[in-house]
Amino acid sequence: MNDKVNQDSINKTLWAACDTFRGTVSADTYKDFILTMLFLKYISDVWQDHYDAYKKEHGDEPELIKEMLKNERFVLPEGADFYTLWEKRHEPGNGERIDQALHALEEANGTKLRDASKSVFQDISFNTDKLGEEKQKNTIIRHLLEDFAKPELNLKPSRVGTLDVIGNAYEYLIKHFAAGGGQKAGEFYTPPEVSDLIAELLSPQEGDSICDPACGSASLLMKCGRKIRDQFNSKKYALYGQEAIGSTWSLAKMNMFLHGEDNHKIEWGDTIRNPKLLDKNGGLMHFDIVTANPPFSLDKWGHDEADHDKYGRFRRGIPPKTKGDYAFISHMIETMKPVTGRMGVVVPHGVLFRGSSEGKIRTKLIEENLLDAVIGLPEKLFYGTGIPAAILIFKKDKMDNNVLFIDASGECKSGKNQNLLTSENIEKIVKTYKSREGVDKYAYLASFEEIEENDFNLNIPRYVDTFEEEEEIDLMAVRKDHEELKAQLAELETEMDCYLKELGYGS
Repeated sequence: MNDKVNQDSINKTLWAACDTFRGTVSADTYKDFILTMLFLKYISDVWQDHYDAYKKEHGDEPELIKEMLKNERFVLPEGADFYTLWEKRHEPGNGERIDQALHALEEANGTKLRDASKSVFQDISFNTDKLGEEKQKNTIIRHLLEDFAKPELNLKPSRVGTLDVIGNAYEYLIKHFAAGGGQKAGEFYTPPEVSDLIAELLSPQEGDSICDPACGSASLLMKCGRKIRDQFNSKKYALYGQEAIGSTWSLAKMNMFLHGEDNHKIEWGDTIRNPKLLDKNGGLMHFDIVTANPPFSLDKWGHDEADHDKYGRFRRGIPPKTKGDYAFISHMIETMKPVTGRMGVVVPHGVLFRGSSEGKIRTKLIEENLLDAVIGLPEKLFYGTGIPAAILIFKKDKMDNNVLFIDASGECKSGKNQNLLTSENIEKIVKTYKSREGVDKYAYLASFEEIEENDFNLNIPRYVDTFEEEEEIDLMAVRKDHEELKAQLAELETEMDCYLKELGYGS
């Protein structure tokens, strides 16, 4: 099947493959199987495509072709490919064979599919009782292999064209899993429109180092990288991230691979308790861009250890035990480069006005002239929560000591369960941010003195007046309408009395 295929066809076929699991295991469990199988199918198709091309060019010379394949981005060990697994699908042991294939892949590809202490497939096992007893498990996996063997999922580059087709399919699946993921959704996915907005606001440049310390599936990181590729036609940048949840870290690594992002370093671990992105002296690495959508108001974030933080991240104050928002902000601030450093972070609105230790940290950040802008977003943008959020922009090299406030809470396309930022909404926010001027009922440029007068409270309505005056009521006109209505009512009542008398009901 050599016909070209469109993105929508691939996406729909992949989503239909989920039917194999529905009713047997939860979406939160089967997403790992689907996404891992997509990864395996794609690299198998790429490998086979290149093998066929070499064979066509050099003839049937297995040893020569084997040598040439050593120059590929990855190594696919013999017997670890999708097609070998598919051919044996009717035999017992499907789950065990897939696990062995994934292990062989890891061993053959070194650091591309692992970090110092963890491998990409470590938390993913197809040979698990979650899929039922052996016979049921074998049948489910057979169906899954058959789903991915469909002609629509021939993912060979000679057929689908660009690598982005696969990356986009991966993002499509992650988005749909997030949409149905309830509270867990926000753990691994930032809506693409929000990622687009943050990337535009931070304006990544060629040569930048970009870090997300709570990277989830890495969609926000890759959006920043994509902006550099599109604007400068260059891959001169480096992506860094850390993710605490093992299975989500695996998604990020596979996502990077499928998008062709080879210049990356994604670490597994708790960023607050155990930051892994360190320089050669054991200190925190510094980046041109730091950006994240960290978990909102995380409980048990590491408060007990914060007093003795050897990186000095909490010198402005220790956040409250049950709300880790400023723990992430404090970490991110400390990892910005001294001059070029800029930062964008998604936060719940409480971060703008809560007092106590959070108020003290907020005050110091403003006094140090690090805060550049506060942008209020619409509600129901994020999966797993309906609350509105805000984006805080920080910069190390500000031109003034003002803070721009933008109230974009009404800038969205409304949906039943989920709102969306349109390209027009994003363009308006970015244009307002870059112009750095007030806009009636939308944006306000506040001086340091004004913020100080407000006790360093950043609640957006204190600065952006969105109040709409009601139209002045003409009382004389209202009285005239009232008199006319009374006259009409009197006429109707008289008419009704006549009808009643005619019918014999009158007095």
